[in-house]
Amino acid sequence: MPTLAQMNGSLHIHQFYISKLRARQEQLFDSDPELATLLDNVAEVLREHAVDLAEEISERESDEG
Repeated sequence: MPTLAQMNGSLHIHQFYISKLRARQEQLFDSDPELATLLDNVAEVLREHAVDLAEEISERESDEG
């Protein structure tokens, strides 16, 4: 089982890549809408995983506190 620090690190990595994907998606929206949509879909999957991870972190913090 990952430590709380590892989970927080993973959450930050998720957030970093979500912002990178969203920024790139905006740049490509006019020139390559299919790729922009794909990037948006990938960012959404990562966002959903980040939400789940944040909830798990919150639960573990409350259990430890």
